[in-house]
Amino acid sequence: MVGTMVLVLMGCGVAVSLGCDPVNNIPAVVGTAFAFGLAVVAMAYTIGGISGCHINPAITLGCFLSGRMSGKDCGMYMLFQVIGAFIGSLLLYILTENVPGLEGTGANDLQANVSVLGGLLAEIIFTCVFVLVVLGATSKTNGATNNFAGLAIGLSLVLVHLVCIRYTGTSVNPARSIAPAIFEGGTALANLWIFIVGPFVGGACAAGIWKLIDSDK
Repeated sequence: MVGTMVLVLMGCGVAVSLGCDPVNNIPAVVGTAFAFGLAVVAMAYTIGGISGCHINPAITLGCFLSGRMSGKDCGMYMLFQVIGAFIGSLLLYILTENVPGLEGTGANDLQANVSVLGGLLAEIIFTCVFVLVVLGATSKTNGATNNFAGLAIGLSLVLVHLVCIRYTGTSVNPARSIAPAIFEGGTALANLWIFIVGPFVGGACAAGIWKLIDSDK
């Protein structure tokens, strides 16, 4: 819960503060991408030893399908990730409401000229890549590289954002999308299903790929 709260507050907060626009404000896109990645790195080395620092239901699903956690733990992780996201969004909403010129809570939505299918495919593909990195970087078969898992995961999230922001604003995380969409409403809420279905499908695909290539099997 705490980790997801920090991710949403910092990542979405930077997107709002810098005015992230993938067409007209490229520096803000880069800043937003690094904000999400750095938030993951920070939390990985803060709470990784406690919970594994999933802070993303798609990662939790991938871990569950890979046999790394029970169904009960999977459900509870997802519940508290969403709760944490709502806390982060609420804090950001309070801040932006009191600062003229700042709007929204960084909700995901389809970007200009991007179709529903295009957005859905983007979320599936890039979530798959991201969750695959998580499963591989944290695998026991990777030995000493486990010490750098948080850094690898955070940097991969930066990379995913740099590519995907132009299409969907980059979710790859249902909890990160649900809370801001509830606060913003409009098309962000109408298209929310894309940012739930896409990441979950991508996470499941990553688990399947990892089972095929895991050298421990």
